[in-house]
Amino acid sequence: MRVAAVQTTATDDRNQNLEAAAQLVARAADDGATLVALPEYFSVAGSPAVLRRDAEPLEGPTTTWARELASRLGIWLLAGTFPESGETSDDDATRVHNTSCLVDPHGTIAATYRKIHLFDVSVEGAEFRESDTIAPGDSPVVAPLADGPRLGLSICYDLRFPELYRTLALGGATVVAVPSAFTAVTGPPHWELLLRARAVEDGVFVLAPGQVGRLPAGMPACHGHSMIVDPWGTVLAERFEPTPGVVLADLDLHEVQRVRRELPVLANRRPDAYRWPNDNGECRIDH
Repeated sequence: MRVAAVQTTATDDRNQNLEAAAQLVARAADDGATLVALPEYFSVAGSPAVLRRDAEPLEGPTTTWARELASRLGIWLLAGTFPESGETSDDDATRVHNTSCLVDPHGTIAATYRKIHLFDVSVEGAEFRESDTIAPGDSPVVAPLADGPRLGLSICYDLRFPELYRTLALGGATVVAVPSAFTAVTGPPHWELLLRARAVEDGVFVLAPGQVGRLPAGMPACHGHSMIVDPWGTVLAERFEPTPGVVLADLDLHEVQRVRRELPVLANRRPDAYRWPNDNGECRIDH
């Protein structure tokens, strides 16, 4: 199975972004990719005001574009993320969802995932409060692809929460996607480290398309370095150039079964021995 991670530098102009993304997706399809993933905020990027202004319903211009493109090219297309309007879990009309949609080769939306973990971080050079604009999702998503593989969906900051990826793996995921806008500050020390860790921990392929360079005002500069990693933690493909582009790799899906057989981490779990912290943050551990 050939897959592609598309790297972009989004603006606050949706039409311009979709046109640029379409060219890169078409290039990936021409090179034989049957699953192509776009990064976080690929259709529109910018300040909270811009995200609210350009928020759209699930059946809006971004998914209409993605459905037409996937159908025309005959590919699975992961439409990175876009700001989705509509009801949120807290009925806060000022917030939107950060939403990713998987579209099948017939142009049908096969799965929808709303970012669970929100980037509320105060690191020098990368201060951001995503929760001021974005309402969190609350459901992990694993979607079957053609001929066996199952795709687990996640978004950017989710990468720092291994419990989500364990949940996806136990739910049947053999490939996980991490469309991202990882910051230029945290990216160099953490991006590759975390992607390879998630792959090794759960015996999955990781498909990680990223934004790169300076985004519009209101968003941090982005690290890029889009990558594809195998279940052993080997980097199959990566883009070092700090520019838009495409990385491709051929996934041998039998590698998932081989790695999980030789290193049976999932099979050797001991859920009965784990003590999960309660809602007060008190961890029940025997001494």
